[in-house]
Amino acid sequence: MEGERIISGVKQDADVDFDMSLRPKTLDEYVGQDQAKENLRIFTEAALNRNEALDHVLLYGPPGLGKTTLANIIANEMQVGIRTTSGPAIERQGDLIAILTNLDSGDVLFIDEIHRLRRSIEEVLYPAMEDGVVDIVIGKGPGARSVRLDLPPFTLVGATTRAGMLTSPLRDRFGVISRLEFYSEEDLRTIACRAASILGIAMDEEGAWEIARRARGTPRVANRLLKRVRDFAEVRADGVITGPVAKQALNQFEVDELGLDRIDRDLLSTIIEKFDGGPVGIETLAAVINEEVDTIEDVYEPYLMQVGYLQRTPRGRVATTRAYQHLGKSLPLRTKQEEMFE
Repeated sequence: MEGERIISGVKQDADVDFDMSLRPKTLDEYVGQDQAKENLRIFTEAALNRNEALDHVLLYGPPGLGKTTLANIIANEMQVGIRTTSGPAIERQGDLIAILTNLDSGDVLFIDEIHRLRRSIEEVLYPAMEDGVVDIVIGKGPGARSVRLDLPPFTLVGATTRAGMLTSPLRDRFGVISRLEFYSEEDLRTIACRAASILGIAMDEEGAWEIARRARGTPRVANRLLKRVRDFAEVRADGVITGPVAKQALNQFEVDELGLDRIDRDLLSTIIEKFDGGPVGIETLAAVINEEVDTIEDVYEPYLMQVGYLQRTPRGRVATTRAYQHLGKSLPLRTKQEEMFE
């Protein structure tokens, strides 16, 4: 189900080359995230002036907000190389040790989905981050011995959509922690226009605003919508993305004015129609809509809560009054009575 969503912030295989061609290379080119960007500018300049490696950086927030892009920008700003991997890809301690011992001085090691590192592997990072060493065991049984290897100075950049799943010992070893927020429509319009210019797509301001409004506050979604609207414009229009063309295209793809697609609306409708608006447990909701709990929590819920359509409560998920209004559903009697006393 997830692979069919053009508004998902999750990276898909088809996005990789597209994203690389559009990815800004410096902090000056990077649009949005002003607070995080300016902080990183200060930290990188200070580290360069002292001729030191940048302190370890943790970037967290919903998918598609630019964590990978910022990791590459950090390496570019520090004028060093970058090695990229992910938490699930590191299966053994030896895998991580091999990566660490092959870094050059000052290099950036980017670990995406760092919250999915196994605990045994995570323990290798503690001395590496804090003391710049790794311990390896040579031999087996009674003759085994531990050897400590010095590592060159390096910067670990970790990215996660679920900072709460990081263990305290790992989280505390990051010197720079930045939360990435959803983007404004103005920033998304700028990103869409920049992408259209790079790709040679004809688009007017009204078309850019239409895409920005429906991009769920996420640059990756804006770029993906731009591709799909371009296809529509080439087939059904004269190849130019105007406001009316973009609106017609996105309606065709079932992306509404707020960026919700059919799956978002089905999730909210399920809570409203089958569970009287909630509360409903996340496991029950996942079973009913045939989706993984993690996908609901990481992909669907952040934006639905951001726009005020969904609430997390101790008893479960609850659809808000705004969700009823957006879907054209009648408010339950208890909600109408409650409103009378507000």
